[in-house]
Amino acid sequence: MKTWAAEALNTAPDSKNEIHGDKLAKEFGFKGGLVPGVTISAYLLHPVIEKWGIEWLNNGFAKCMITSPLYDKEKFEVISEEVSEEKILTTLYKSDQTISANAEAALSKNSLKPPKRRGDTIASHDYVGPQATKDTWEKLKKEGCFSFRYLWGGENPLIYLRDPNQLPDLLNPKKDGFANLSFLLGCSNWILASNAYMNPWIHLQTTSHNFRAVPMGTSLIAEMQVKDCYDKKGHEFIDVYVNLFDERDEECIMMINLLAIYKVRGA
Repeated sequence: MKTWAAEALNTAPDSKNEIHGDKLAKEFGFKGGLVPGVTISAYLLHPVIEKWGIEWLNNGFAKCMITSPLYDKEKFEVISEEVSEEKILTTLYKSDQTISANAEAALSKNSLKPPKRRGDTIASHDYVGPQATKDTWEKLKKEGCFSFRYLWGGENPLIYLRDPNQLPDLLNPKKDGFANLSFLLGCSNWILASNAYMNPWIHLQTTSHNFRAVPMGTSLIAEMQVKDCYDKKGHEFIDVYVNLFDERDEECIMMINLLAIYKVRGA
């Protein structure tokens, strides 16, 4: 087993999802704003990319599950265990040894056929989705969702550590500059929150498959399909499929299954 240690970064303290801000998070009993689940997932997969590099970015599987909150500037360790030549298990431990999240990652030897773009209508930049309710999700499931455009690049590309030099060279914007998992999985968060307004909401889990690495300057189109919505223990859950496509050639670069709580108990 191997250990990688770092300091957590809240990549979305000013998000419209105020669970990432201190004020609202504390009202729900947390110590402060939550580090986004996609950022925690990037921590879980950091050792995977260090091990498998571009091969995993081009054809890799991951299932990331968030089980307890992580806070800005909190120290953590990711323990990785290579259970086979093609499979790695990772666990993120907080400084008090509480498990915050875990992941299963693998190299995909069996060729999975990438999905094709449906051609969902791309929403305008100022589009505001309806309030997230069970009826809203059922309507989106029946009638379809808007797609959205996201750019990997710009002056300040989203990274999951304060110092880009602590990233693998593959992901360092100043070096190879391929898109990291905080951004890629983040696209599934953003399209979900753009199709229906939620505040606060909590990212729980993603199951994803990469089809190719995403170089700096790539414009992506995200398409979403509602799988299910349901209640459990007072929380209301939403389960969606999200596919990311390179706008240039319309090839799928990643498919994601996202599970989230869209209405927190007591909200």
